[in-house]
Amino acid sequence: MQKTATKTYITTVSHAKKQSRVRVNPVRIFQLMLPLLTFGVVLFAWHMIYANEIVESFLIPAPRAVADSFVDSMQSGALWEHTSTTLYETLVGLILGGVIGVTLGYLIARIPILESILSPVIVAFQSTPVVAYAPLLVLWFGTGVESKIVTSMLIVFFPMMMNTIAGIRAVPAELHDLMRVSQGTWWQTFSKLELPSAMPILITGLKTSATLAVIGAVVGEFVAARQGLGALINLARNSYNTPLMFVGVITLAIVAGSLYGVVTVMERRLLAWQKRGRR
Repeated sequence: MQKTATKTYITTVSHAKKQSRVRVNPVRIFQLMLPLLTFGVVLFAWHMIYANEIVESFLIPAPRAVADSFVDSMQSGALWEHTSTTLYETLVGLILGGVIGVTLGYLIARIPILESILSPVIVAFQSTPVVAYAPLLVLWFGTGVESKIVTSMLIVFFPMMMNTIAGIRAVPAELHDLMRVSQGTWWQTFSKLELPSAMPILITGLKTSATLAVIGAVVGEFVAARQGLGALINLARNSYNTPLMFVGVITLAIVAGSLYGVVTVMERRLLAWQKRGRR
Protein backbone atom coordinates (compact mmCIF):
# COMPACT_ATOMS: atom_id res chain seq x y z
CA MET A 1 0.00 0.00 0.00
CA GLN A 2 2.82 2.36 0.91
CA LYS A 3 4.65 1.56 -2.33
CA THR A 4 1.51 2.31 -4.33
CA ALA A 5 1.04 5.66 -2.57
CA THR A 6 4.68 6.56 -3.13
CA LYS A 7 4.44 5.65 -6.80
CA THR A 8 1.26 7.72 -7.16
CA TYR A 9 2.95 10.72 -5.49
CA ILE A 10 5.99 10.47 -7.79
CA THR A 11 3.73 10.22 -10.83
CA THR A 12 1.74 13.28 -9.73
CA VAL A 13 4.89 15.33 -9.10
CA SER A 14 6.41 14.39 -12.44
CA HIS A 15 3.14 15.21 -14.22
CA ALA A 16 3.05 18.62 -12.50
CA LYS A 17 6.63 19.28 -13.57
CA LYS A 18 5.79 18.40 -17.15
CA GLN A 19 2.83 20.78 -17.08
CA SER A 20 5.01 23.56 -15.67
CA ARG A 21 7.48 22.99 -18.51
CA VAL A 22 4.73 23.10 -21.08
CA ARG A 23 3.39 26.37 -19.66
CA VAL A 24 6.69 28.20 -20.31
CA ASN A 25 5.85 30.76 -22.99
CA PRO A 26 8.86 32.12 -24.90
CA VAL A 27 6.84 35.09 -26.14
CA ARG A 28 5.93 36.00 -22.58
CA ILE A 29 9.56 35.71 -21.48
CA PHE A 30 10.62 37.95 -24.37
CA GLN A 31 7.98 40.52 -23.38
CA LEU A 32 9.30 40.52 -19.82
CA MET A 33 12.86 41.00 -21.08
CA LEU A 34 11.98 43.92 -23.36
CA PRO A 35 12.17 46.59 -20.62
CA LEU A 36 15.67 45.40 -19.70
CA LEU A 37 16.64 45.46 -23.36
CA THR A 38 15.33 49.01 -23.72
CA PHE A 39 17.23 50.07 -20.60
CA GLY A 40 20.40 48.53 -21.98
CA VAL A 41 20.05 50.32 -25.32
CA VAL A 42 19.46 53.68 -23.60
CA LEU A 43 22.45 53.14 -21.30
CA PHE A 44 24.67 52.19 -24.24
CA ALA A 45 23.58 55.24 -26.25
CA TRP A 46 24.18 57.45 -23.22
CA HIS A 47 27.70 56.03 -22.80
CA MET A 48 28.49 56.50 -26.50
CA ILE A 49 27.34 60.13 -26.41
CA TYR A 50 29.66 60.79 -23.47
CA ALA A 51 32.59 58.74 -24.80
CA ASN A 52 32.54 60.42 -28.22
CA GLU A 53 32.07 63.87 -26.67
CA ILE A 54 29.01 64.55 -28.81
CA VAL A 55 27.65 66.72 -25.99
CA GLU A 56 29.66 68.47 -23.29
CA SER A 57 29.96 66.48 -20.07
CA PHE A 58 28.52 69.47 -18.20
CA LEU A 59 25.21 68.87 -20.00
CA ILE A 60 25.22 65.06 -20.09
CA PRO A 61 27.59 63.56 -17.51
CA ALA A 62 29.07 60.08 -17.67
CA PRO A 63 26.84 57.22 -16.49
CA ARG A 64 29.56 56.36 -13.95
CA ALA A 65 29.38 59.89 -12.49
CA VAL A 66 25.60 59.60 -12.10
CA ALA A 67 25.97 56.17 -10.51
CA ASP A 68 28.55 57.51 -8.05
CA SER A 69 26.28 60.43 -7.18
CA PHE A 70 23.40 58.01 -6.68
CA VAL A 71 25.47 55.86 -4.30
CA ASP A 72 26.68 58.90 -2.35
CA SER A 73 23.11 60.19 -1.99
CA MET A 74 21.93 56.78 -0.78
CA GLN A 75 24.75 56.42 1.73
CA SER A 76 24.17 59.88 3.18
CA GLY A 77 20.42 59.21 3.45
CA ALA A 78 19.56 62.38 1.53
CA LEU A 79 18.04 60.57 -1.46
CA TRP A 80 15.73 58.43 0.68
CA GLU A 81 14.67 61.46 2.72
CA HIS A 82 13.75 63.46 -0.38
CA THR A 83 12.13 60.46 -2.06
CA SER A 84 9.98 59.59 0.96
CA THR A 85 8.71 63.18 1.11
CA THR A 86 7.72 63.21 -2.56
CA LEU A 87 6.19 59.75 -2.30
CA TYR A 88 4.10 60.79 0.71
CA GLU A 89 2.83 63.89 -1.07
CA THR A 90 2.08 61.86 -4.18
CA LEU A 91 0.18 59.07 -2.43
CA VAL A 92 -1.93 61.38 -0.28
CA GLY A 93 -2.69 63.62 -3.27
CA LEU A 94 -3.57 60.59 -5.39
CA ILE A 95 -5.93 59.16 -2.78
CA LEU A 96 -7.67 62.46 -2.04
CA GLY A 97 -7.91 63.48 -5.69
CA GLY A 98 -9.15 60.01 -6.65
CA VAL A 99 -11.84 59.89 -3.96
CA ILE A 100 -13.10 63.40 -4.70
CA GLY A 101 -12.94 62.88 -8.48
CA VAL A 102 -14.80 59.55 -8.39
CA THR A 103 -17.45 60.88 -6.00
CA LEU A 104 -18.14 64.04 -7.97
CA GLY A 105 -17.95 62.19 -11.27
CA TYR A 106 -20.55 59.68 -10.07
CA LEU A 107 -22.88 62.45 -8.93
CA ILE A 108 -22.54 64.29 -12.25
CA ALA A 109 -23.18 61.07 -14.19
CA ARG A 110 -26.33 60.35 -12.20
CA ILE A 111 -27.55 63.97 -11.92
CA PRO A 112 -26.99 65.61 -15.35
CA ILE A 113 -27.94 69.09 -14.13
CA LEU A 114 -24.79 69.13 -12.00
CA GLU A 115 -22.70 68.98 -15.17
CA SER A 116 -24.27 72.20 -16.44
CA ILE A 117 -23.68 73.89 -13.08
CA LEU A 118 -20.14 72.74 -12.34
CA SER A 119 -18.52 72.08 -15.73
CA PRO A 120 -17.69 75.75 -16.57
CA VAL A 121 -15.78 76.17 -13.30
CA ILE A 122 -14.07 72.77 -13.49
CA VAL A 123 -13.02 73.11 -17.13
CA ALA A 124 -11.77 76.68 -16.62
CA PHE A 125 -9.73 75.60 -13.61
CA GLN A 126 -8.30 72.51 -15.30
CA SER A 127 -7.41 74.40 -18.49
CA THR A 128 -5.03 76.54 -16.43
CA PRO A 129 -1.53 74.97 -16.23
CA VAL A 130 -0.64 73.73 -12.78
CA VAL A 131 2.52 75.84 -12.74
CA ALA A 132 0.31 78.95 -12.91
CA TYR A 133 -1.64 78.34 -9.72
CA ALA A 134 1.02 76.39 -7.79
CA PRO A 135 2.51 79.62 -6.34
CA LEU A 136 -0.96 80.58 -5.07
CA LEU A 137 -1.32 77.20 -3.37
CA VAL A 138 2.04 77.70 -1.69
CA LEU A 139 0.89 81.14 -0.56
CA TRP A 140 -2.40 79.76 0.81
CA PHE A 141 -1.21 76.47 2.33
CA GLY A 142 2.40 77.29 3.15
CA THR A 143 5.72 75.83 2.04
CA GLY A 144 5.18 72.49 3.80
CA VAL A 145 3.82 69.27 2.35
CA GLU A 146 0.22 70.56 2.48
CA SER A 147 0.57 72.75 -0.62
CA LYS A 148 2.20 69.92 -2.58
CA ILE A 149 -0.55 67.51 -1.58
CA VAL A 150 -3.20 69.98 -2.74
CA THR A 151 -1.36 70.51 -6.03
CA SER A 152 -1.15 66.76 -6.60
CA MET A 153 -4.79 66.31 -5.61
CA LEU A 154 -6.00 68.96 -8.05
CA ILE A 155 -4.07 67.52 -10.98
CA VAL A 156 -5.43 64.02 -10.22
CA PHE A 157 -9.01 65.13 -9.66
CA PHE A 158 -9.97 65.97 -13.25
CA PRO A 159 -8.99 62.73 -15.07
CA MET A 160 -10.57 60.62 -12.33
CA MET A 161 -13.78 62.62 -12.52
CA MET A 162 -13.99 62.44 -16.32
CA ASN A 163 -13.26 58.70 -16.42
CA THR A 164 -15.89 58.10 -13.76
CA ILE A 165 -18.49 60.02 -15.75
CA ALA A 166 -17.60 58.11 -18.91
CA GLY A 167 -17.64 54.77 -17.10
CA ILE A 168 -20.99 55.25 -15.38
CA ARG A 169 -22.67 56.60 -18.50
CA ALA A 170 -21.35 53.66 -20.54
CA VAL A 171 -23.54 51.24 -18.57
CA PRO A 172 -26.34 50.09 -20.93
CA ALA A 173 -29.75 51.55 -20.10
CA GLU A 174 -31.30 48.09 -20.48
CA LEU A 175 -29.32 46.85 -17.49
CA HIS A 176 -30.52 49.80 -15.41
CA ASP A 177 -34.08 48.93 -16.40
CA LEU A 178 -33.47 45.33 -15.39
CA MET A 179 -32.26 46.43 -11.96
CA ARG A 180 -35.38 48.57 -11.52
CA VAL A 181 -37.65 45.70 -12.52
CA SER A 182 -35.80 43.47 -10.06
CA GLN A 183 -36.36 46.16 -7.38
CA GLY A 184 -32.64 46.47 -6.74
CA THR A 185 -31.54 49.03 -4.17
CA TRP A 186 -29.17 51.89 -4.94
CA TRP A 187 -26.29 50.01 -3.35
CA GLN A 188 -27.05 46.85 -5.32
CA THR A 189 -27.20 48.84 -8.55
CA PHE A 190 -23.89 50.53 -7.74
CA SER A 191 -21.96 47.50 -6.48
CA LYS A 192 -23.36 44.84 -8.83
CA LEU A 193 -23.82 46.82 -12.03
CA GLU A 194 -22.27 50.28 -12.24
CA LEU A 195 -18.96 49.70 -10.48
CA PRO A 196 -18.04 46.45 -12.32
CA SER A 197 -19.07 47.95 -15.67
CA ALA A 198 -17.11 51.16 -15.10
CA MET A 199 -14.05 49.47 -13.55
CA PRO A 200 -11.95 49.21 -16.79
CA ILE A 201 -12.37 52.93 -17.47
CA LEU A 202 -11.72 53.81 -13.82
CA ILE A 203 -8.50 51.78 -13.82
CA THR A 204 -7.39 53.57 -16.99
CA GLY A 205 -7.98 56.90 -15.27
CA LEU A 206 -6.07 55.69 -12.21
CA LYS A 207 -3.09 54.75 -14.38
CA THR A 208 -2.97 58.26 -15.78
CA SER A 209 -3.51 59.81 -12.37
CA ALA A 210 -0.70 57.78 -10.77
CA THR A 211 1.86 59.51 -12.97
CA LEU A 212 0.14 62.90 -12.85
CA ALA A 213 0.21 62.82 -9.05
CA VAL A 214 4.01 62.73 -9.14
CA ILE A 215 4.04 65.71 -11.51
CA GLY A 216 1.75 67.69 -9.21
CA ALA A 217 3.92 67.04 -6.15
CA VAL A 218 7.15 67.94 -7.94
CA VAL A 219 5.71 71.14 -9.44
CA GLY A 220 4.81 72.27 -5.93
CA GLU A 221 8.32 71.41 -4.75
CA PHE A 222 9.86 73.41 -7.58
CA VAL A 223 7.97 76.50 -6.42
CA ALA A 224 8.94 76.34 -2.74
CA ALA A 225 10.21 73.38 -0.73
CA ARG A 226 13.10 72.24 1.40
CA GLN A 227 12.38 68.53 1.07
CA GLY A 228 11.39 66.37 -1.87
CA LEU A 229 12.92 65.34 -5.17
CA GLY A 230 11.91 68.66 -6.73
CA ALA A 231 13.84 70.47 -4.01
CA LEU A 232 16.80 68.13 -4.59
CA ILE A 233 16.82 68.94 -8.30
CA ASN A 234 16.61 72.65 -7.52
CA LEU A 235 19.54 72.32 -5.12
CA ALA A 236 21.59 70.44 -7.72
CA ARG A 237 20.77 73.02 -10.38
CA ASN A 238 21.81 75.93 -8.17
CA SER A 239 25.11 74.22 -7.39
CA TYR A 240 25.64 73.17 -11.04
CA ASN A 241 25.72 69.52 -9.99
CA THR A 242 24.45 67.85 -13.17
CA PRO A 243 24.95 64.21 -11.99
CA LEU A 244 22.79 64.91 -8.93
CA MET A 245 20.12 66.41 -11.19
CA PHE A 246 20.14 63.18 -13.20
CA VAL A 247 19.78 61.23 -9.95
CA GLY A 248 16.69 63.23 -9.03
CA VAL A 249 15.10 62.84 -12.46
CA ILE A 250 15.82 59.10 -12.63
CA THR A 251 14.41 58.60 -9.13
CA LEU A 252 11.24 60.45 -10.13
CA ALA A 253 10.91 58.14 -13.14
CA ILE A 254 11.31 55.12 -10.86
CA VAL A 255 8.65 56.41 -8.45
CA ALA A 256 6.17 57.14 -11.25
CA GLY A 257 6.90 53.82 -12.97
CA SER A 258 6.47 51.92 -9.70
CA LEU A 259 3.07 53.53 -9.05
CA TYR A 260 2.02 52.73 -12.61
CA GLY A 261 3.14 49.13 -12.09
CA VAL A 262 1.13 48.82 -8.87
CA VAL A 263 -2.00 50.02 -10.66
CA THR A 264 -1.31 47.55 -13.50
CA VAL A 265 -1.17 44.69 -10.98
CA MET A 266 -4.43 45.94 -9.46
CA GLU A 267 -5.96 45.98 -12.93
CA ARG A 268 -5.06 42.34 -13.54
CA ARG A 269 -6.54 41.29 -10.22
CA LEU A 270 -9.71 43.39 -10.42
CA LEU A 271 -10.46 42.61 -14.07
CA ALA A 272 -9.57 38.92 -13.97
CA TRP A 273 -13.29 38.10 -14.16
CA GLN A 274 -13.45 39.67 -17.63
CA LYS A 275 -10.80 37.32 -18.98
CA ARG A 276 -12.57 34.33 -17.45
CA GLY A 277 -15.84 35.47 -19.01
CA ARG A 278 -14.31 35.61 -22.50
CA ARG A 279 -13.10 32.02 -22.37
